[in-house]
Amino acid sequence: MSRPLLWKLCGSVAAGAVALFWVVNGLALHTEQQMSFVAPEHQATLVEYAAKAETLYTAGEMAELERWLDALQQKEKTWAAVVRSQVQPMAGSTLSQQFREGFRLGRNVGWKIHLYFEQNPIMDVTFADGHTHFLITLPQRMRPGAYWQQASVLLQVVVPLLLLGLLAFMLYQYLMSPLRKLEVATRQFSEGRLDIRVGSLAGARDDELTALAGTFDRMADRIAQLIRAQRHLIADLSHELRTPLARIDTAVDCADQGLFTDDLLARVRRDCRVMRRLVEDTLTLAWLENEQPRLDTECVDLTELLDSIVDDARFEFPQHGLSVDLPDQALLYNSNHRILGQAIENVVRNGLSHQPTGAELRIALRQTLRGFTITVCDQGPGVPEPHLEAIFRPFFRHGDTPNGLSTGFGLGLALARRQIESLQGSIHAENRPGGGLRMVITLVRHRVTDGQL
Repeated sequence: MSRPLLWKLCGSVAAGAVALFWVVNGLALHTEQQMSFVAPEHQATLVEYAAKAETLYTAGEMAELERWLDALQQKEKTWAAVVRSQVQPMAGSTLSQQFREGFRLGRNVGWKIHLYFEQNPIMDVTFADGHTHFLITLPQRMRPGAYWQQASVLLQVVVPLLLLGLLAFMLYQYLMSPLRKLEVATRQFSEGRLDIRVGSLAGARDDELTALAGTFDRMADRIAQLIRAQRHLIADLSHELRTPLARIDTAVDCADQGLFTDDLLARVRRDCRVMRRLVEDTLTLAWLENEQPRLDTECVDLTELLDSIVDDARFEFPQHGLSVDLPDQALLYNSNHRILGQAIENVVRNGLSHQPTGAELRIALRQTLRGFTITVCDQGPGVPEPHLEAIFRPFFRHGDTPNGLSTGFGLGLALARRQIESLQGSIHAENRPGGGLRMVITLVRHRVTDGQL
């Protein structure tokens, strides 16, 4: 599985660690280099001491030179001397000019001093004759690196902490930038801005946080769709309930006035049944849309199911003809007998309601490579092309029946589509060339799972 954010973080941490070691090591070497030389003013002092000793030595004032050396040693609390060096080459060898110029008994005042040595080095200033030297153990006050310990702590603790803190801050900003946008979008979405999305805020990123933004957008799309559907459903349901409630209210007023008749009682009962059916269908529709339940747990014989639906339709609509074209058996696995039966019954009932008396409704079942196709063809007026999808919306009506009867509440086809889609099928409507409407139901035949016959 690709994890770009993981690799980015690992790469950033690895690069940061390398940069940390490089920077700390570079700073340590540079600091040590700068702190390993005797300060220029101290170098000048040592050279002055040597010049004074050379002056006394050249003048032959040995007693004065001795007193001056004693005073210098007491003053600087160190050792100092003036010595002569005489290098004698052996076996016919000679001394090179480079050796003569560079020969010293101690360290030159401009040379680097190793900070890790406990003892102070002996400094050497050679006189003009080349073989007389002023030697002095470097006074403690002149020793470089007085703040080396503090600098070591700074380089080993403070600088790494600062660099790691900077790296952590950069990673934090990189991670929190999209998360802040997601937080803002979530708050705005919770405040009712259902159109807010964060996919466009990710920019050119392509990592786990981008996937999180995509998941949020899909969730927002689903929730916004459900909220809008619920709002429309409640508005439409309240509108549909007004008429039967008004008739019941009128019947109650008539009863209060003593004008209540058997006809009014029958109307109240009919309106109560209408409202009960309306509420039940609406609740079923809302349940299918909101919960998206898994209903594909049964094996259904479509031939047997359609035969049962056709028998009920012939009894309910004796004024219409019904013709069927069914195979002997059509087993559909991973389905649901009750849900699928209700959906097909609503489609058949819709077709019978929209065709003239005496017309014939044709139902056919065909097996395909992927499953089964059920077609229901009526001889009604059809539906205008722009409304072929709208008829599957809740409470949408596309006109009265040819007999002048109401087409119902507009829930039948909407409920049928949700029920068929819950079984991973599909339904669509199309006008027939010769007139009438054709409903095409496509059902996918899944592979038989363990435990099914």
